[in-house]
Amino acid sequence: MSRGRCIAVVGAGLMGHGIAQVFACAGHRVSVHDPDPAALGSVRERIRANLELLGLDPRPAETVRLCEELEPALEDAELVVEAASEELPLKQALFARLDRLTGPETILASNTSVLAIGELARDVGDPGRVVGTHWWNPPYLVPLVEVVQAEATRPATVERTMALLAEVGKSPVHVRRDIPGFVGNRLQHALWREAFALVGAGVCDAETLDTVVKDGFGLRLAALGPMENADLVGLDLTLAIHEYLLPSLDRRPGPAPILREKVAAGALGMKTGEGFRTWTPRAAADTRERLVRHLALAAGERARERPGQA
Repeated sequence: MSRGRCIAVVGAGLMGHGIAQVFACAGHRVSVHDPDPAALGSVRERIRANLELLGLDPRPAETVRLCEELEPALEDAELVVEAASEELPLKQALFARLDRLTGPETILASNTSVLAIGELARDVGDPGRVVGTHWWNPPYLVPLVEVVQAEATRPATVERTMALLAEVGKSPVHVRRDIPGFVGNRLQHALWREAFALVGAGVCDAETLDTVVKDGFGLRLAALGPMENADLVGLDLTLAIHEYLLPSLDRRPGPAPILREKVAAGALGMKTGEGFRTWTPRAAADTRERLVRHLALAAGERARERPGQA
C-alpha cells in the first residue's frame, strides 16, 4: 500500500483522533466518522493542538475529512480503523455494517485493547479481512501497534496492515493468537496485579511503589525487554530466582480487594481527585504534561535513530 491512500477512522475520541493524526501526517487521505457531533467537530482542533505542542506543522489537521454519516467516510477506504467504545455488542454491530458498506479488499481493523477479534468479526461475511490493530495512548507518540491475527484472519491481511503501519512510522508486531489482552495488556496488568497486592498488603504505599518502578527497573525497560534481560543476567540465575520468588506472588483469579474497595468508595483516580494517590487538578495536569514530554523526547530520539521513518 502506497502513500496517499484512503484511510477511514470510525470513532473520534481519545484514540481515534490520534490515529487519524498519524495517517494524515504521513500524507494519507483520512476521513473520520463519529455519531457524536461534539467529538467529531473537535477533531481538527485536537490534532492541531497536538502538533503545535510538539512544535510540528499543524496543517495536516486541516486535511482530515469529517463525516457525520458513516457511509461517506468509507468511500474508497483501503483501511478502516474502528476506535469505538469497548462494548462488544456495539463493535459487533458496527463491524457487520462495515462489512456491508465496504468492498472485499478493504481491511477492517479494530483498536480494541482486550476484546477478542474473532468475536468482533462474528457477523462479518468475510472475517479473513478483519484484524486487530491495538494502538497505545497517545497513538501519535507511542510507536507500538499490536497487529492481532484471529483464527479466520488471512495472513495477507496481516501483511498488508503491518506494511502500512510501518510506512507511517509505527512499530507493528504480529500477535499470532487472538487471546484476551493480547501481549502488551497482559504484561501491563500482570504488573498492576502485583502492585495492587503489595499496596493492599501494606508492604509499601502507592508513592513508594511508583518510585520503585520509575527510578528502578522501569529506567531500563525502554532499552531492554524482559526476554533480553533474562538472557543478560543468565537463565540459570533467572530459574533460581523464580523457584524461590514465584510461589509468593499474588495469584488470585479476580481483581485485588483494594481495587474493588477504591471503586466502591468512588475513589476512581485523577478524575475524582483520589485513587491510590491524591490528585489536585494541577497535579493531574502536571503528570499528563510530564508523560507527553517524556514520550515526545523518546519519539524524537527514535526518529534520529531511524531517519527513514515518517
